[in-house]
Amino acid sequence: MSAEFEHRDIQLIAARHGKAVRLAKGEAVQVVNLYGTQVVDCWAYNAEDVSEYMCMEATRVWNQRLNPQVGDSFITSQRHPILTLVADTSPGVHDTFMAACDARRYELLGCTKPHRNCHDNLFEGMAELGVKLPHGNLASFNIFMNIQVQPDGRTLKTLPVVTRPGDYIILRAEMDCYVAFSACPQDIVSIQGQGDNTPRDAELRILTSGFPQVDLQGAWVPEGV
Repeated sequence: MSAEFEHRDIQLIAARHGKAVRLAKGEAVQVVNLYGTQVVDCWAYNAEDVSEYMCMEATRVWNQRLNPQVGDSFITSQRHPILTLVADTSPGVHDTFMAACDARRYELLGCTKPHRNCHDNLFEGMAELGVKLPHGNLASFNIFMNIQVQPDGRTLKTLPVVTRPGDYIILRAEMDCYVAFSACPQDIVSIQGQGDNTPRDAELRILTSGFPQVDLQGAWVPEGV
C-alpha cells in the first residue's frame, strides 16, 4: 500500500469523475492507484495566472524525454517548471502523447448518449475550487497510461495499465498552482488494467513534508551552446 508521508488532506477521485487541488510551492500531491488499474489524467495551472498551464510539448523539450522519470519536471506554456516528479513506485509507465478524452471522442467511438469524459472533469474539478479556465486543454499528463512506441519509431500502441494496487507517484509543486485530475472514464478503448476496462477510484494526498526530494534541473541545451 501507499507509504505514509506528512499530509494535510486526503481526497478520493471517484471513478469517471475529476478533482482539483491547490498546492503551495514546496508541497506535493501523491496520486495513488488504489486498484492498480486506473489511468489518471493530470493538468496544472499557475495559481496566480491560469492562462499559464502545464504544457506537454514544452516538457518534452525541457527533459529530452518522451515520458517523465523521477527527477524530471513538467514545464508550463511560459517555460517555467510547475511540477517535479519526485517519487514513482509504479513501473514508470506514463504517457504525454495522447489527448484527454472529451465528448467528441466518445461520439467518434460510437456513443449516442452523453459519456463522462476527462476534459469535462477538468472543468468540473476546477469549478469546485471557484476557478474558471480561459480555454480547454486536451494535452494532459496521463498518469499510469500505457502507450508504447513501436519499433518503427513512429507508431503508437495503446495497451492496458501495468501498475499494481497501491502504486503511486508524487509531484512536487515548483510554484503555487492548481493541479486537476480525472479518473479516466474510458470504458471502450482498452486502457484500464485487468481486462475488464472498468474505471475505478483513485486517491490524492496533499503532502507537506517527509516525501522524497530531488534537485530541480534546468532546461536541456545542446553541448557547446
